[in-house]
Amino acid sequence: MAMSSILNTDDIKKALDAFAVLMWLLCFSVCPVADSFDHKKFFELVGLKSKSADDVKKVFTVLDADNSGFIEEEELKFVLKGFAKDGRDLTDKETKAFLKAADKDGDGKIGVDEFAALVKE
Repeated sequence: MAMSSILNTDDIKKALDAFAVLMWLLCFSVCPVADSFDHKKFFELVGLKSKSADDVKKVFTVLDADNSGFIEEEELKFVLKGFAKDGRDLTDKETKAFLKAADKDGDGKIGVDEFAALVKE
């Protein structure tokens, strides 16, 4: 299933572009910028916050690349690529922060219910 069948393609592009610009600043600016990925802002920009619980679960399924029923840390690093092939990789710091925010049971991975709760925060 393609992400564009669940979310608006323009919203996906807008959200990815917003965080790509911040990453460019992080890498090339004379003024250091902290790691820029903010899952709450991203979910809002991409339109996921306003989607039904069923659509959020469909997005989870797309992001669960190995179909294990969980989004593990390695998959999480590439989560933006799940929205568009040219999405950037998350930094290690961003990945760990994202995992920490979502992993409420402390098992080191994100289940569908944890993902849904994170999206709706």
